[in-house]
Amino acid sequence: MRRLFLVAVAIISSTALFAQSFETNFHDATIRIDYTFAGNANEQFVALRDLSSTEGWWGRRINLATVPLKGNGDLTLYDAESQEVIYKTSFSSLFQEWITTPEAQSATHSFEFTLLVPKPQRKAVAELVLRVNTGEVGATLRHTINPEDVLIRDRSGQQPLPHKYLHKGGDSKECIDVVILAEGYTVDEMPMFMEDALVATEEILSYEPFKSHRDKFNFIAVASPSADSNVSVPQEDAWRETAVGSNFMTFYMERYLTSGNVYAMYDLVTNIPAEHFIILANTDTYGGGGIYNSYTLTTAHHPAFRPVVVHEFGHSFGGLGDEYFYEGNLDNDEMHSVAHEPWEPNITTLVDFESKWADMVEEGTEIPTVVTPERTANYTVGVYEGGGYRSKGIYRPADVCRMRNNAAERFCPVCERAIERVILHQAE
Repeated sequence: MRRLFLVAVAIISSTALFAQSFETNFHDATIRIDYTFAGNANEQFVALRDLSSTEGWWGRRINLATVPLKGNGDLTLYDAESQEVIYKTSFSSLFQEWITTPEAQSATHSFEFTLLVPKPQRKAVAELVLRVNTGEVGATLRHTINPEDVLIRDRSGQQPLPHKYLHKGGDSKECIDVVILAEGYTVDEMPMFMEDALVATEEILSYEPFKSHRDKFNFIAVASPSADSNVSVPQEDAWRETAVGSNFMTFYMERYLTSGNVYAMYDLVTNIPAEHFIILANTDTYGGGGIYNSYTLTTAHHPAFRPVVVHEFGHSFGGLGDEYFYEGNLDNDEMHSVAHEPWEPNITTLVDFESKWADMVEEGTEIPTVVTPERTANYTVGVYEGGGYRSKGIYRPADVCRMRNNAAERFCPVCERAIERVILHQAE
């Protein structure tokens, strides 16, 4: 009987410790860490640019020491004295995509990157790790965060930009906060931005599993005006002054619209609850991009705006890979090494398929799986060759999916499960 009592006490104590872990290790405040990622295809470096702080922590307060996806990089906070892991997050970055491009074979570039972490109560050691497309470590940096450091700039008194809750599932300390920024909208065009942001919000929440978990999300539109209307289009020699300085022709790909001005993005949401970013570009040209735990950027006035914003949010929130591909392996074909298992949950090279959706494939299904009209219509889970921009060597879980086709009416079952795992990791 005594043994059972001790076991029960241990379980209760463990549960209590888990529940109190945020309060034990952190202030209700945020540290913003600005990094510089630099290098080329052969060598990469990380440098610390700046630290600043604000009151309030809007990120997760549960599952602090684990991540739902590996990503192309991660940041781990250790208690400086005990070396216990007190917080961890994972991500991808535009830099890590760029090093897979032909340009990175002969040029060296630097990229901005920012992460938000809860403010530790005591000194903490931050370890940032960048991985290349084989999964191997490309660069690391360790640095100390001293919450008493006088050079950590306090931004708590900065007046936030005007913002509006388009959907409020609950308190920001319990929900996932998604901010929507205006890019290329002038002051006079802010009413149009608010309408576009509402369309994006409603469209995302109309898809499963976001629909079933809408009470776990807040969507906040931030009025971030630009000096010029529209965005930069280098191929037309059109450069414009906009809120986050986005431009088409990223990596010399015509429709790839991104921004390297990450610090500016975070400046725009200072003292506004923000965990995930959606940036709406005021243009009718097709394009955009989504980077896991970094941002979604998409054009708001193209006819395909609704499905595309959902697709790109699948990248930035759910860490999903593209399931489309090109015959001849054109754009981005080196992003994934066919000799290694990609970290994205919805594509596989079969190197470690058991870690992906093997449990969702009906017994007896052939691999590769043959596309049939019935399987296409029913979103039947299989192992279909073609995905991650490659027609050979990378496989997707369904013939159609929001991560492959703009005409798809839903995410495939594998993607739905992957997104739900991220939601529950952050908010339950």
